Amino acid sequence: MAPTFKLQCHFILICLMALRGESRYLELREAVDHDPFLLFSANLKRELAGEQLYRRALRCLDMLSLQGQFTFTADRPQLHCAAFFIAEPEEFITIHYDRVSIDCQSGDFLKVFDGWILKGEKFPSSQDHPLPTSERYIDFCESGLSRRSIRSSQNVAMIFFRVHEPGNGFTLTIQTDPNLFPCNVISQTPNGRFTLVVPHQHRNCSFSIIYPVVIKISDLTLGHLNGLQLKKSSASCGGIGDFVELLGGTGLDPSKMMPLADLCYPFHGPAQMKIGCDNTVVRMVSSGKHINRVTFEYRQLEPYELENPNGNSIQEFCLSSL
Repeated sequence: MAPTFKLQCHFILICLMALRGESRYLELREAVDHDPFLLFSANLKRELAGEQLYRRALRCLDMLSLQGQFTFTADRPQLHCAAFFIAEPEEFITIHYDRVSIDCQSGDFLKVFDGWILKGEKFPSSQDHPLPTSERYIDFCESGLSRRSIRSSQNVAMIFFRVHEPGNGFTLTIQTDPNLFPCNVISQTPNGRFTLVVPHQHRNCSFSIIYPVVIKISDLTLGHLNGLQLKKSSASCGGIGDFVELLGGTGLDPSKMMPLADLCYPFHGPAQMKIGCDNTVVRMVSSGKHINRVTFEYRQLEPYELENPNGNSIQEFCLSSL
């Protein structure tokens, strides 16, 4: 397996290990080694574009970034299963039920979650998602095929499922559609560039990068003037209707992460920050009165940069320097 893919899947594999245990982690790792189609590869996706629909079996614990048709068939009772789906930042995910053969009366279930959830932490957080948490779960055993197609609100979604009887299972087709104004995003890669735009909407949007990174903000447009400051005191942009904050942490939920810096005024950068956390988030809070925009680049920190921090730092939490 390519070294870059090992880096890309590091956080997901850790999460899956927490979800089901070490044995399942090893099982998924072996599966990833065996199946190169799990790669987060833009080249591979371009090669598959326009080709025949990709099909393969779905595993009890799985991670997919490709469109296609996926079938799960239990070979023994499978009680703790989950599959994570991720698309490009500017895409929605649609999960379509082609066939479902499970026994809801015997305790089987198949649930779609709008976003990702791990160990009780959600992305997007409850503060940033347009729906209440209860409405983000769609349970097949309650809705049946009346909701044959379910579309996510962002570029990630997942399913939880339990199947007791060998031979039972389901088939899903995963498709993606353009999202003109992506709000909440998990990045597929540790390096990239993105522009987050919130056009006259009263909503909060988070861009999550599941790596220690250097963030360079090149452009910020907000509807007011204030200031920029590293969060070392109680002062913040909290009283301002429109601002961007940088967050760092070890989990998935931005609302549970450490706020590291607030950006409260429009500027043309660059403003650069090194965040040595497992997860880095750029989060925009918008009042709905303005068109807010932030453009940023990010790259994964090299090992030597984590071992030898420079400048201001927050050592007790994770490396951070502005």
